[in-house]
Parts: sequence; structure tokens; C-alpha cells
Amino acid sequence: MNDWTAGYVADIGYTFGYYTELNPLRVRQIFLHAGLKYPDVGTACELGFGQGMSVNLHAAASITEWYGTDFNPSQAGFAQELAAVSGSGARLFDDAFASFAHRTDLPDFDYIGVHGIWSWISDENRAVIVDFVRRKLKVGGVLYISYNTLPGWATFAPMRHLMTEHVEIMGSEGYGIINRINGALEFSEKLLTINPVFARANPQIAERIKKVKEQNRHYLAHEYFNRDWHPMHFATMADGLSPAKLSYACSAHHLDHIDAINFTGEQMAFLKDIPDAMFRETVRDFIVNQQFRRDYWVKGARKLSALEQVELTRALRVILTVHRADVSLKVNGTVGEATLNDSVYNPILDLLADHKIKTLGQIEQAMKGTEITLPQIIQSVMVLAGSGQIVMVQEENVIARAKKTTDKLNNHIMSKAAGSGDITYLASPVTGGGITVGRFQQLFLLAMSRGKRQPSDCAQFVWQILAAQGQKIVKEGKPLETGEENIKELTEQAVTFFEKQLPILKALQIA
Repeated sequence: MNDWTAGYVADIGYTFGYYTELNPLRVRQIFLHAGLKYPDVGTACELGFGQGMSVNLHAAASITEWYGTDFNPSQAGFAQELAAVSGSGARLFDDAFASFAHRTDLPDFDYIGVHGIWSWISDENRAVIVDFVRRKLKVGGVLYISYNTLPGWATFAPMRHLMTEHVEIMGSEGYGIINRINGALEFSEKLLTINPVFARANPQIAERIKKVKEQNRHYLAHEYFNRDWHPMHFATMADGLSPAKLSYACSAHHLDHIDAINFTGEQMAFLKDIPDAMFRETVRDFIVNQQFRRDYWVKGARKLSALEQVELTRALRVILTVHRADVSLKVNGTVGEATLNDSVYNPILDLLADHKIKTLGQIEQAMKGTEITLPQIIQSVMVLAGSGQIVMVQEENVIARAKKTTDKLNNHIMSKAAGSGDITYLASPVTGGGITVGRFQQLFLLAMSRGKRQPSDCAQFVWQILAAQGQKIVKEGKPLETGEENIKELTEQAVTFFEKQLPILKALQIA
């Protein structure tokens, strides 16, 4: 393995994923819920941006100046291509962390995002990141960081080590990383068939291996098979970040803030009796068997007064991003699936069903005469945001300025959809980030940009693209063989798209 990789898997590209947690706009809602002052983010940085989908979608869909680095040159090259096409001005590099940290052309940052990579890099690189944050994050600035967590990984860690050893010792370099990963998974399954005591002591291992086997191999290569792999306790993370003068703010995951779906009454009472907030987080991880944390840390936490918190919360702007008929009133927490109170949620959802932007204050006014209170509205919006059905909205002047860059980026991504379905996100100037839009939906939008106005015409347009490449639609696990079958299926999908998804994409200023 080449020295420049530092033990990180580099012979296979990362997936083209988008991670909404990296969107700085989320900080407002979650910090306000926690009663904390949030920064206005004018400059932001993502360390280890992978293929660069998140950093480019956020740069194009906002007026924030974005910087970032990923040491893999092929990934950095793709990210730079997207930045150039959109004209967002994002400055993206292929520097190693140590080189990037000592650049002299970087501003100080209001926000720094580090998604996932903390668990996959060496102690030396973690120290570089902490020093970078110490020097470059502004007072009041926010660090978003996610990482594999103990105790949730404790039982599977030995199995991951075994699979990595198999790849290194038993796998042949000439077979490529995907074949070596497949070999390690097959070996692990074979080991479990002989009923080792380890598997009997940890009966969930077999199911975990089964789920791992179903996942994308590009994802698995980066998630499990790097040389460095260090899940850690929350307290260890806190100690590691202390030289950067950071204090823990709160979880970046909306649903972590809703105790009722994560703890029993007895567990909530137990946690409430722990006076130290940091130790309480450690205990929380044991109660929920936390595997992956998504956290905000802040350089100088400042509490808001109760009046400031309420007034700023009323000003938050939101939009519904799913069709009203498709909204789910069920949500999954640690204690299982919970059914939401329809007497509270349905009136709020009915108000938002027109997909027009509304403030929480406007929702509060509309609920006058009902028994729905502002605290209930706040919690409902947190839950619906956590389930991906509501998103925060930017100011009108920001939306107007970002629209040109999102249009350019989206046109480029939609043109790529003609050849593959790798990228399933488009940029929204309304949300300041990415929205899930599948390949065929992108192609329907592309058809509309070429003057197609009816579902049947869009279906014909998409079928011509697929047929020219010898591609067929797979339905219920089987490819549709005839052109008529493919066109019929595409037409049905286009009709649904026009009825349900297109109005939402128009509201998000994507269509």
C-alpha cells in the first residue's frame, strides 16, 4: 500500500452520499432547542469530504464560503469538477490533513464539519485535526463531528478485526478489494456455522454479519477495512477535543433530543439523577448501546435567555418535503416504534401541506383556538425534521442568491443521471443543502428542461436514454423485457412524479 494513503482504503472510491447533518442551517434549530446561541455561518470547512457531494451541495445552495480537503486525488478531482460547474467558489483540495492545516490561504471558520472519518484515521491525524480546530475555529464557532462509539461497537469489534486480518493475510492483492471483502464475509459466515463460543456469547453477531453482507461494498471498504479503526467512548472524545477549547453542545441528531422515544420512564429518571452533564452522556450511551454519535461542539457555549430562545424559535422557517398523503406518523427510537399524536401532528401537517414556507410563529398563530401549544409545535417540528419530512429554510435573500448556482449544479447532476444512478441528490436553495431525487426523477426533470410537458412524453424521453445503453427497468427483482413494458412502467412513475414530487421540487426551487 502506498505511503500517501496512511493505511486508509484508497483503491476504491467512496459512495456518492450526501449527509444532511453537515448542513450548518441545522445548527439553528437544534441549538435553539438546547437553549444555546448559534453562530451565523459565513465561512465553513469540511475535512475528509469523500466524493464532495455534501460540501458542493451546501456551497451551491447557500452564500457560505466553503473550503475542504480530501486526500484522495480522484475524489478531490470529482469534487472540484462540481464546484467549477456550479460556480459556488468552493475551494477544495487534495491535501493530507497535515498539509491542509498549515495552508496560509485559509480564513478562520464559523463551522467545521468532520463526518465519519474520525474513527478511521490515526492518532497523529486526529491530533492534527484538533490543532486545526484550535487555531481556525472562531470563538462561538461550531464543530460537527460524527464517530463510531463505544459501547455499541464492543461486541462486533473482534469480528471486524478478524475480517480485516482475513483481507490482509488470506486475500490476494490481485483480486481487488471488493473480492477480498467478499472473501472475508464468506469466511466469517463459515466460522459462525461451526458454532464458536464467541458467537454463542454474542448471539447478535450472526444477524450483524448478515446485514453487513447486504451493504454496498464501496461503503464497507471505507467503514470496516481501513488500517485504523477506533470506536471510542464519549468521554475519550471529550478529552481529545479539550485542547481546542471545545465544550459539548448537544447531539446533531434531532431524534436524540426526544427522550420519550429513546428511554423508558425508569431510564429517564435514572439519567435525571446524574448531575454532571458529561457523565450523563456517557451513561446515556450505555442505556441505548450507542454505535454512532453525531455531535455539535462549540468554542464558547453561550446560553440564551428564555425570551431570546422563544422569539428566535418563532422565527425559524420550515417547509414540508413529502406529499401530505405520504407523511408517516410513526417514528423509530431506541425503545422501538412510536406512533405520533395525530391530534397534534395532523393540524400542523395540514397547514404545511401546501408546501409553502412558514415560520413556527405562523404555525403558532394558525393553531390558536386549538389546544396545540408552542412547545408541542416545537417538538413536532423536531420530530418531523428528525424523520426527514420537514426541513429548515433559509432567508429569502439567500434563496435568491443561491438559485443560480443550484441550477447550474443540478443541470450537471441531471445530465450525469443519463449514464448512471450514482448521484441521487439535487441542491435546493430553499434548504441550503441536498434533497433526495432518484435517477428516474432526475431524468424526468431533464426531459422537462428539454420541453417535455406530459408524463407520457417524459417517459418516452427516459426510455430512449435507457434503450440506447441497453438498460432495462427492474421491477420486483426482474427486468422488464419489452419496450412497451418499460414505457408503461416509466409512464406510471412519471404520472406519480407529476402528481406528488414535482410540486414539492418546485417549492424547493429545484424544478
